[in-house]
Amino acid sequence: MTPNRDPGHHQILHDELPEEHDDPLIGVLHKAIRVGVRVLAVLMAFVILWGIFDVVYVLYQQLMQPPFLLLEVGDIFKLFGAFMVVLIAIEIFVNIRLYLGTNVLPIQLVVATALMAIARKVIVLDLNTLSPHYIVAIAAVVLALGVTYWLVSRQQ
Repeated sequence: MTPNRDPGHHQILHDELPEEHDDPLIGVLHKAIRVGVRVLAVLMAFVILWGIFDVVYVLYQQLMQPPFLLLEVGDIFKLFGAFMVVLIAIEIFVNIRLYLGTNVLPIQLVVATALMAIARKVIVLDLNTLSPHYIVAIAAVVLALGVTYWLVSRQQ
């Protein structure tokens, strides 16, 4: 889908937030929201970089504790969780970037991001400390998001 264009051939993105509006206050607010989204993109880039450094630091700490250069299963699951958090942050950044650069809300990507977030939760679950209701609820969310992703991907 190609973005809408105005007569001056400038891209108009997100018709729901037009820079020109009948009410000047609303036009200013729309511009402020667009700036806010750009600020979120910059902040998310910092969060991603910080997350990467955190993963490196946690891995270094785990490897330097006795027994040296060995990871236990619990340590590996903590690292998986840290990796997944960074990957989720990257997906959120991509969502923000697509929001800024297209006129289409990337529903499939949003659902995929939610699936990745719930997958992270499943990977780090401690089944010994959770109630059966909690596990069933997580399963229901995974199923609902999986079906939603499948339905959305079939339409494209």
